[in-house]
Amino acid sequence: MKADANWRHLCVDMQRMFAEDTPWNVPWMERVLPQVEEVSKRHAARTIFTRFVPPMRAEDATGAWQDYYRKWDVMTREQMPPDMIDLVAPLKRLVPPARVLDKPVYSPWLDARLLSQLREESVETLVISGGETDVCVLSTVLGAIDLGFRLVVLEDAVCSGADDTHDAAIDVLAQRFSVQLELLPTEEFLRQAPVLV
Repeated sequence: MKADANWRHLCVDMQRMFAEDTPWNVPWMERVLPQVEEVSKRHAARTIFTRFVPPMRAEDATGAWQDYYRKWDVMTREQMPPDMIDLVAPLKRLVPPARVLDKPVYSPWLDARLLSQLREESVETLVISGGETDVCVLSTVLGAIDLGFRLVVLEDAVCSGADDTHDAAIDVLAQRFSVQLELLPTEEFLRQAPVLV
């Protein structure tokens, strides 16, 4: 990462509905939480947490998302306890100064809110953590690349419910997008990260 880069930490969907005993549980989210928490604590004012927010009912979703939520009807907001969309407790405590952006789909770029905030703040680089590597993280990264951001993906601070597709996603990012992103261990990133003034 360039030493003078204006960066933000974009932490993807570290929520109770993925961390706890639900059909969408990501078993090794707990394993990456210490790294995510360390970056978020040290740089809370630069951190934006995204939250994946399901519709109230399947019928409230658009197009093929209706089929998706018919399959996963227990994860609609009508059936799920409302606090399950919350961030996991160690991260929720950091808001504010950290910010939260809710999104109804995998990508945070569907509407202009996030891009508008980042452009207003002259952000050049996004540091990515969270889950799942092969779904929401991948969607976030590919959208950010299309928008021209430089990316740092914290390789030990992203997780998935499926090891093989996590590994495949990391391989694709490393091999196909190496000009536009770096894969770094959290500790190395924290050594390099410019100090927030």
